[in-house]
Amino acid sequence: MRAAAAIVSLAVGVAFVVATSACDEGGSESSNPQYGDCEVSGRHGEFHLTPETAGALTVKTTLPAPGWWNGSTPASVKSGYEYCMAANIAYRSGLDRLKVENAPFPDVVSGKTKNFDLALAQITITPERSKVAEFSPPYLDSTLGVLIRDGEKVDEDNLRDVRIGVAEGTTGEEFVKNRLKPTKPVTAFANDPEMVTALEEGRIDAVVHDTTILLAYPQKREGRVRIVGQYRTDQGYGALYPKGSPNRDELDRIIKQLIDDGTLAKLSVVYLGAAFGQDPDKIPYFTVDTGS
Repeated sequence: MRAAAAIVSLAVGVAFVVATSACDEGGSESSNPQYGDCEVSGRHGEFHLTPETAGALTVKTTLPAPGWWNGSTPASVKSGYEYCMAANIAYRSGLDRLKVENAPFPDVVSGKTKNFDLALAQITITPERSKVAEFSPPYLDSTLGVLIRDGEKVDEDNLRDVRIGVAEGTTGEEFVKNRLKPTKPVTAFANDPEMVTALEEGRIDAVVHDTTILLAYPQKREGRVRIVGQYRTDQGYGALYPKGSPNRDELDRIIKQLIDDGTLAKLSVVYLGAAFGQDPDKIPYFTVDTGS
């Protein structure tokens, strides 16, 4: 699972500065920088990083990711759970800009992306990924949801026998192939919208992907798809750092502070609650039949 994340075939490698320092009426730099529509808290400059770009926090992500990064391009993102999480990290580090860079999810989690401070892309922490990158403490639990066409009868008992779509390079793909072990070929998609469109058009019968990503689709696709269940993974999302990052300890302290002081819980209510449209705790939990 990206974890989950949403993956697109947009051109990458071009960075956009998507938030700049606020200025006071006299035109000088303000001590209250603005990061899109995000509210920031804590003490400005309490922590000290050695950023990739002077004065900016460089963040890799994978777009689109509704609720997490609200916008289709780095330049258009102004809000979202992870965007505003990055804004709070930047603020508490005394960095007055966010520099957001879009990259394919497989490149982010395989260590192929360079020259950034951290990646926030609903990335599930796994031992394999930890070999090529470093991770923060988990900031959100993750599960794998099952998305189907509305009106179809796909459930825990017959999921293994239908055509399943997964997001390429995610733990969802690994889970389906290695634990669920379906009887029909699995189709891996390079981006989430393409995968959900394939489901709507009947080219696949179910999608297994991060619940927190799939939750946005039933209302976004006007009820044509629905989530029927989810699998526990005992995993969580973490910020990914380049291997050997000099900022790891300081970033860990900031993220732990954001968890402990309730900042991330507030962001979840404001951004993920609106994107989800339903309570994920009320979605039934499926189990894997290990005897099959």
